[in-house]
Amino acid sequence: MTAVLLIVHLFVTLALIGVVLIQRSEGGGLGIGSSQGMGSFMSGRGTANLLTRTTAILAVGFFVTSLLLSWLASFDRKPTSIIGSEPASQTQPGGATPVAPPTSGGVLDTLKKADEQQNRAPAAPQAPRSQ
Repeated sequence: MTAVLLIVHLFVTLALIGVVLIQRSEGGGLGIGSSQGMGSFMSGRGTANLLTRTTAILAVGFFVTSLLLSWLASFDRKPTSIIGSEPASQTQPGGATPVAPPTSGGVLDTLKKADEQQNRAPAAPQAPRSQ
């Protein structure tokens, strides 16, 4: 059902694009919609009315098929709640026990010790030393 509706939606979209491009705008558009090429079939005003109605019908068809496609797509979604759900348990592959993170001796601890040593500099200002 979704595939058929998607194909219909595609044809309606292509037809809508074509009809909009054929229409004559104030600036002349593509020049296809002029009454010169129509001969005695329809007047310029009749062509404009036909193309305007066709555009309106195709636009309604486009919106209807878009809404139906989104409605059909909503059936595949299952509502989920993040409230009251139990967290998934994490297991190590092979049944290995997790390793505890180091409590001291890490990179951050080393940087912290280096920063403390720099802060212990003498309180009195010193003259610059030459090398």
